[in-house]
Amino acid sequence: MSDQTRRRSSMRTAVVWQVLREALDRRVEATGRSVLDVLDAGGGTGNLAVPIARLGHRVTVVDPSPDALAAFERRAAEAGVTDLVRAYQGDTHGLFEVVEPDAADVVLCHGVLEVVDDPSADLAHIVRALRAGGTLSLLAANRTGAVLARALAGHFDQARDLLADPEGRYGPADPLPRRFTVADLTALVAKAGLEAGPVHAIRVFADLVPGVLVDDPNSFDALLDLERAAAEQPEYRALATQLHLLASKPADRV
Repeated sequence: MSDQTRRRSSMRTAVVWQVLREALDRRVEATGRSVLDVLDAGGGTGNLAVPIARLGHRVTVVDPSPDALAAFERRAAEAGVTDLVRAYQGDTHGLFEVVEPDAADVVLCHGVLEVVDDPSADLAHIVRALRAGGTLSLLAANRTGAVLARALAGHFDQARDLLADPEGRYGPADPLPRRFTVADLTALVAKAGLEAGPVHAIRVFADLVPGVLVDDPNSFDALLDLERAAAEQPEYRALATQLHLLASKPADRV
């Protein structure tokens, strides 16, 4: 992996990883167990699954792409964590063919709700894997941020169409079936029986500034610090490419 590719990957995941690692630490403290069971639904190549395994937790990745899972297994081998990870090909509908209900301390659902047929039903299904008191990490494309991005790119018709479309799409050429607002995600987790926690703005500036600034090692650290600072400020959620929401399954619900 080139330094440029590594920097771009870090910019995409750094804030989410920071929030997720803190959530894992809280679950360790709450459970009294140093090793957690983590399910990454749609975890692909293991961008987060491998770092989680390197912390000593057991991670199961379920993803429909055999190529992504092969890359994940290679990454896990390179990191020396093959004994802590499992990879299964499948989607949310067949999730419980490979994992047990109520078996995960933490469930990751990143970049999944944008592409499934029924986000509400699929999220409710995924949440069944979560133990009482467990944590859901939900990452999804941000509708309002996409409007801004289309406008800044000079695609004003697309921005207008995206603004008006119920699914947050800008037309047939849009690669995503849907996008979400903070209110959308909060309502989805509530319907799934979870208690919504903090929402973080992800990639507020990185996708708006010229790419050369992301690739430049002299400006990268300053840009990343800015992203971290803006992530917790509610007023910047509207600008972000993605929204990250933590939610918890009530301890008395199974």
